[in-house]
Amino acid sequence: MTDYETATAFIGEWGPFQQQLFYLLGLSIIPNGLTALSIVFFADTPPHRCLIPEHINLTAAWRNSSIPLVVDTNSGDWVPSKCSRYKLEDVVSFSDRGLLPGADVNLSNVATEGCLHGWEYDRSVYTSTITTEWDLVCDDRWKNPLTSSLFFCGVLTGSFVSGQLSDRYGRKKVLLATMALHTLVMLIQVFSQSWTMFCALYFVVGLAQISNYVAAFVLGTEILGPRVRTIFSTAGVCLFFGAGYMLLPLFAFFIRDWRMLLLGLTVPGFLYVPFWWLIPESPRWLLSQGRIKEAEAIIRDAAKRNNIEPPSVIFSPLQTELQSEKRKAHNICDLLRSRNIRWISITLWLVWNSLTIAYFALSLNTANLHGNRYFNCFLSAVVEMPAYTLSWVMFRWWSRRLCLFSSLFMGGLFLFFIQLIPANLVYLAITLEMMGKFAVTTAFSIVYAYTAELFPTVLRNTAVGTCSMASRVGSIIAPYFIYLRSYSISLPYILMGCLTVLSGLLSLLLPESYGMPLPDTISHMQRFPGCCKKKPYALAHTEEKEIAAEMSDEKSLAVS
Repeated sequence: MTDYETATAFIGEWGPFQQQLFYLLGLSIIPNGLTALSIVFFADTPPHRCLIPEHINLTAAWRNSSIPLVVDTNSGDWVPSKCSRYKLEDVVSFSDRGLLPGADVNLSNVATEGCLHGWEYDRSVYTSTITTEWDLVCDDRWKNPLTSSLFFCGVLTGSFVSGQLSDRYGRKKVLLATMALHTLVMLIQVFSQSWTMFCALYFVVGLAQISNYVAAFVLGTEILGPRVRTIFSTAGVCLFFGAGYMLLPLFAFFIRDWRMLLLGLTVPGFLYVPFWWLIPESPRWLLSQGRIKEAEAIIRDAAKRNNIEPPSVIFSPLQTELQSEKRKAHNICDLLRSRNIRWISITLWLVWNSLTIAYFALSLNTANLHGNRYFNCFLSAVVEMPAYTLSWVMFRWWSRRLCLFSSLFMGGLFLFFIQLIPANLVYLAITLEMMGKFAVTTAFSIVYAYTAELFPTVLRNTAVGTCSMASRVGSIIAPYFIYLRSYSISLPYILMGCLTVLSGLLSLLLPESYGMPLPDTISHMQRFPGCCKKKPYALAHTEEKEIAAEMSDEKSLAVS
């Protein structure tokens, strides 16, 4: 077989067909940016204290002094307790007798009790969140990070399932089916009657979201030409995700009720129905399934739309070796079958895991930063835009390994240095955190494209999906990194910094893919250091083309 990219080079790289596909796939990712980190606003915990019922007859002095003061673990200041109050029976007795708190009664000797009547919340920022609606505070505060973790459990499950479904049933079907699932489940989630119901649906939202993201990413990678592919897989996909992320705080600023906010984030999903007729299947995938006529039909349609006359034969019959391997059913076990692909897979899983911990922990932490939480979230999103642009520049002209290593290593150093900043220099600490987010985001954009280049067509979607799946262990843990702030503000940054630096060093073991054609089969993959030697893919690729050319010449002579 002539190489796929050589066979389809006649349609060009940036005609109307490629432009439409580029923007449609990018638009399909915007809802992911809108919803992936929406939990920052859905589950934020406003200031709160124990509720003192209005019908309880207390003097103003006792009503204002009914909450004991405790030491804040972060600032060291005395603040009203969030989870206890003075025993209401005693307080009512003191009030009825006309005693004054602090003067006639030593408050340190008054017994305390839990918030038996619930809590009252500050409504100046939010009308409601899932925290205020279902009281996810005090003894139930563990449910708050668990909500995020269950979403990422869904992402993990989707990463595991969607890759194999996409490799078996096609990129287009999985992309559009999971987009529909994502929209419909979020709509049902608006009507959640309990925290349990919300979390169960949120799990499915995570499953659908990562599924359509990975399918769109791989579909664009396989259809677009080499130069446009680099832009799409680094800056393109991520810029559209970042655009959705930037819109999130805008939606949240104007819609302060969590149900209405969720409904507002759901409505855009219905605009994607026409995509079924506008987005084609991947010709590479069709060829790997032996469906040559369907692949040719898509390429001929692309040529027609680009005003190019296609040749009479686009894809000649497959070579026996490639045909048998491509039509063979592949699954996740193939990522561990041989020594070379096994070590590449394990190394990437570890890198993705550490990277995801840093990215999502920093993103979820925006509500805890000093200043306006909407602006902080918007700033966290804006920082990603130049990061995605830089990732494309680096990926276009630099070694893949050095791109990934440098961004991971610098991101880890920025995060590690935050602990050295004095407590009064809050804005300097935020600046370092945003620089760390910038570097981590750059690495996140690079690792997606790098992974797609390392694995062959027959396993590419499964490989990207399993890497995403492995990384979700990190995203499940990430919310609890934020909760380490209750013990030490510096502890999350120290751990994230160390993990990110170590994963950067580990990435140096990966093989280089810069300037190499996308591998079609497992035998074409680049070699992991220390594994058995093989011909470089570029050389094998050239030899295949020469053999194909000789066969074509012989056939022409025979006909003449």
